Amino acid sequence: MSTELSHTAESRSNGGPGVVGHREASGAPIAAEAAAATLVSQSSGADWLARYSSSLMGVFGTPQRVLVRGAGCLVWDADGKEYLDLLGGIAVNALGHAHPFVTSVISSQLATLGHVSNFFTSPTQIALAEKLLSLSKAPAGSKVFFANSGTEASEAAFKLARRNNPDGKRTKIIALEGAFHGRSMGALALTAKEAYRAPFEPLPGGVVHIPFGDIEALRAAVDDSTAAVFLEPIQGEAGVRPLSAEYLQAAREATTAAGALLILDEVQTGIGRTGKWLASEDAGIVPDAVTLAKGLGGGFPVGALVTFGSTTSALLTAGQHGTTFGGNPVATAAALATLHAIESQGLLRNVLSVGAHLREGLADVDAVSEVRGEGLLIGFDVNADIAPAMVTAALDAGFIINSPGPRTIRLAPPLILTTEQADRFLSALPALIATATAQTAKDAQ
Repeated sequence: MSTELSHTAESRSNGGPGVVGHREASGAPIAAEAAAATLVSQSSGADWLARYSSSLMGVFGTPQRVLVRGAGCLVWDADGKEYLDLLGGIAVNALGHAHPFVTSVISSQLATLGHVSNFFTSPTQIALAEKLLSLSKAPAGSKVFFANSGTEASEAAFKLARRNNPDGKRTKIIALEGAFHGRSMGALALTAKEAYRAPFEPLPGGVVHIPFGDIEALRAAVDDSTAAVFLEPIQGEAGVRPLSAEYLQAAREATTAAGALLILDEVQTGIGRTGKWLASEDAGIVPDAVTLAKGLGGGFPVGALVTFGSTTSALLTAGQHGTTFGGNPVATAAALATLHAIESQGLLRNVLSVGAHLREGLADVDAVSEVRGEGLLIGFDVNADIAPAMVTAALDAGFIINSPGPRTIRLAPPLILTTEQADRFLSALPALIATATAQTAKDAQ
């Protein structure tokens, strides 16, 4: 982050004008804040959900709650109920909600320069690209492409893989069973879940899914017809399943030998989620590309494809890919502020310590059969098909969690989660399990 941007933002975060949630010099609430407060106060959660069902597509089902405000790791719904957010917008809100520094940077940048199109660039775009190359320890010649989401970053990576086909024979792309890379057509082709894929087939061809974590299956699949291998270091949607360092190393060896690209999807695992900037760091490998999003903008939509080395970085040339909003000044300023805050507040250490504490506490709960993950990306299994009912019980008790499977709970809280907040959930967990068990049995009758 530039000194100018940092100083401007920090002065605003101390209560200066332009910060969302603060008051103007006159003492009157900022107009937009006042209007929003009035709007929320006029309707209950039930009223809002009725309006939701009549105005929005049902692709997400019925929302669990109508959330109206957040601060740190806490959020409040339209009826005033408080929740400890242990999902963080699905690993997005790295700094929690309404972080004053990030909020002030976004406000300041939007008041200065909001959008310029990709015919131009901005200092924040260039500075963020340089920062990501530095944090990822990318070699000389590496580059960055900015998008708006993880799916868009995956789509760019898919096209990058297609370009790794100099002789027309590299038509195969390998992904893993259990993989989730997004819902656009190219990203969906990489995603393994049949329920997501079936309604939209035929999908872009050439994608082969191989067994998760099976090194021999990987080696057998990668050959001179392979353009790329896509891997998530930890599969989040599949229940927080980590790949071993040995698997990542074997993937690097196999792809290098075959001339294929190794592309790591760190959309959910990157930007400090595991206590490292990238979850793949400990494997000691240099991939050909990495996709990032979710926590990168601290809640503001931004994604990135980082290509490693000059050869891979030259595969996509002028006119072969693009985006209208990707890399805009506000999004890149938000990301710079997020990275600055993670570094300056020592949050990687917090992720490691609180994450270890939380996993240890989960392992001590009788009904918990397995705990997986790193840092503050955690999956744990219970000994019955009660996970969906646990989500409901948790909401009623004031906790936001997620169930990617019938026996699996996923936690991806803000990186600022405290030990005390973790203990609050651990203390409540046995009762949540008991409530969910009773409700599941009642529903089965």
